Amino acid sequence: MGWIGMILGSIISIALLIGLVLLIVWAVRQMSANPTRLGPQSSTGQSARDIAQARYAKGEISREEYQQILSDLGR
Repeated sequence: MGWIGMILGSIISIALLIGLVLLIVWAVRQMSANPTRLGPQSSTGQSARDIAQARYAKGEISREEYQQILSDLGR
């Protein structure tokens, strides 16, 4: 069982190493295929102006802040 065990152990070690490398390659490809998945996303699909308008309507921001946001966005 000595030589067979060494050969079998080597094959298993190589298979695990190859599996680990493939897992890393797959993970990197998944992250680079859709970079927006990593950053914050707006699930509502609203524009910045729409969000500012909704916040102003709710009273979360003042009129001056609302106008400043619109000015920064280029109206």
